[in-house]
Amino acid sequence: MALLMLCPFVGIGQTDTTSSSLQFSGYAEVYYAYDFNQPEDHNRPSFLYNHNRHNEFNLNLGFVKVAYQHESVRANLALAAGTYMNANYATEPGVLKNLYEAYAGIKISKKNNLWIDAGVFSSHIGFETAVSEDCFTLTRSLSAENSPYYESGLKLTFISDDNKWLLSGLVLNGWQHIQRPDGNNTPAFGTQVTFKPGDKVALNYSTFIGNDKTDDAKQMRYYHNVYGHFMLSDKIHFIAGFDLGFEQSSTGSDLYHQWYSPVLIAKYFLDEKWSITGRGEFYSDPDEVIITTGTTNGFQTSGFSLGIDYRIIENAVWRIEGRMLNSKDDIFLKEKEAISSNTCLTTSLAVSF
Repeated sequence: MALLMLCPFVGIGQTDTTSSSLQFSGYAEVYYAYDFNQPEDHNRPSFLYNHNRHNEFNLNLGFVKVAYQHESVRANLALAAGTYMNANYATEPGVLKNLYEAYAGIKISKKNNLWIDAGVFSSHIGFETAVSEDCFTLTRSLSAENSPYYESGLKLTFISDDNKWLLSGLVLNGWQHIQRPDGNNTPAFGTQVTFKPGDKVALNYSTFIGNDKTDDAKQMRYYHNVYGHFMLSDKIHFIAGFDLGFEQSSTGSDLYHQWYSPVLIAKYFLDEKWSITGRGEFYSDPDEVIITTGTTNGFQTSGFSLGIDYRIIENAVWRIEGRMLNSKDDIFLKEKEAISSNTCLTTSLAVSF
């Protein structure tokens, strides 16, 4: 019945050691978004990286992937295109702009499920990815859009024999970077703890510590991500999350800028094909650490969305969603005038193969 399986151990932490295999797969999500503020350049607000083109049919994300799995070695390579890649990988040079995933790993224990992986992989922060089909909602939450989707570095992952615990430690090239920014030689670090006590609950706590600026202008950033995924029944699922970040106000300062974002998402399955999803969220970044507005109160925005999904077949889903954002300041543009709200209607078709 459930279209979204309650499994937090997805990606690098998950492995099948039964035999060697080489697998090819792919994914494509096409979409149409209508922003009622009608931006003339067809670009939706700059803090949105998915489904960010107005009034045009486009590809949000498409990739082809090859994966190799052995009992002691594994590797993944995925090349991608789409408006998500154009927006979120804008600072990456050359062909790295199309590198969705590229890592290799070895199992370092014969007795335990303990792996070291190195390369480019999905972020250890948050419960959402750019793959819409794997998420509760069609569009991503504000906290997901403004925290790393991908990372590069070294990752040590342990999964307990009973599959209840996942523990990870990471050394990274920074806050969502494949290539380290010029002048930055400060390593970043991350941790992740996921606990799955049963089939109906998953709890996660992830952290990030690092500097996203040059060494001379170093401002340490500390980020916390907490969420829980709960199945109240076969028909009712919900996710509750809270992100909290701190960054030094200036180099060597004891003062810190703070931002945070709570989100609550509930999904109701009408039957095996139809479901309804609602989301409420708030993002507060008054000091504009992550999102720059140039307004008095910075970025302080609440949002609500309501969506309907139709599972056409097992590997294809059609979705439609209405989303409203309301800010404390006039940060949105409509007919060249600043206003405090933004409303958008988005529909997409996602197919995996």
